[in-house]
Amino acid sequence: MQVNPVDGLAQQLDGDQVQELIEGYTSGATVYELGDQFGIERRTVSAILHRHDVPMRRRGLSAEQIDDAVRLYNQGWSLARIGNRMDVAADTVRQRLHERGVTMRDTHGQPRVGDAR
Repeated sequence: MQVNPVDGLAQQLDGDQVQELIEGYTSGATVYELGDQFGIERRTVSAILHRHDVPMRRRGLSAEQIDDAVRLYNQGWSLARIGNRMDVAADTVRQRLHERGVTMRDTHGQPRVGDAR
């Protein structure tokens, strides 16, 4: 659904747009990318895909992927680069690393001030 900024009402995607969205997802686009493309929230993209029985790709990170993310982050990879490699948002990577007690770096590669880990 798109929200019309003039009247604030949600509008449905038409059939051609839904087909384009489904084709985009099955071709590898993420729900975030499709949300941006169609001007809708990623939750709406997911709802449309579920409604049309489109198999969803993996969600989140497995324990093995988190282990790999920790290793890559400790080697200097950015959260965004790890997220791109694992097809998740950088914030998802950050949350999983934080849960593992990994010390986050600032934008200059230094441990964040006040981060006791």
